[in-house]
Amino acid sequence: MANEKILQSKQAIVAELAEKLKGAASGILVDYKGVTVAEDTQLRNELRAANVEYSVVKNTLLRFASKEAGYEEFDPLLNGTTSIAMSMDDSIAPVRTLNEFAKKMNGKFEIKGGFVDGKILPLEELKAIAEIPSKAALYGNLLGMMLAPITGLAVVLGQIAEKQGGAPAAAEAAE
Repeated sequence: MANEKILQSKQAIVAELAEKLKGAASGILVDYKGVTVAEDTQLRNELRAANVEYSVVKNTLLRFASKEAGYEEFDPLLNGTTSIAMSMDDSIAPVRTLNEFAKKMNGKFEIKGGFVDGKILPLEELKAIAEIPSKAALYGNLLGMMLAPITGLAVVLGQIAEKQGGAPAAAEAAE
C-alpha cells in the first residue's frame, strides 16, 4: 500500500514536470555541485526576479518527464546533481541569469544543456544566446543611435552660432 502511494506521488510529479516542460519557453539544466546555501539563495532570488522557476529534480523523474515532453536528448545530461530553470514567457531570461551566475562561480556551477522555444540547443549556442543584451538594453541602444545625429546637429549648429558672434544658447537662457 505504501509503495502504491509513493508510485502515485512520483507519477504526479513526473506528469506535472512534463506539462511544465511542454509549456515552457525555455528550460536550462545545470550542475550545481559545490554551490553553498548562500550562493543558491542568491541565485534563486535573481531567478525569481526574472520570473524564472528553478528547482532541484531527481534525475530519474526528470528523465521520465523529459521523454514525455519530447526532450529525449536530455537523457545523457541527467547524471550527477541536476536542477532545472524554466521560464514560461521569456526565452532568454533563464540562460542569461544562469550563465552570469556560472561565470561568478568559477566551475562550481555549470550549464549542462537546455532548450529554447521547443528546440534543444548545443551548449555553445545557449552561451551565445546568454550574451545577447536584454530587450531594454537593445531599446536603449537603438534610441541612442536614433538621437545621435540630432544631438550632433544641435552641437554643430551651436558652434556655428558662437563662431558667428551669436551668444551661446546657455548664456541666452540665463539672461
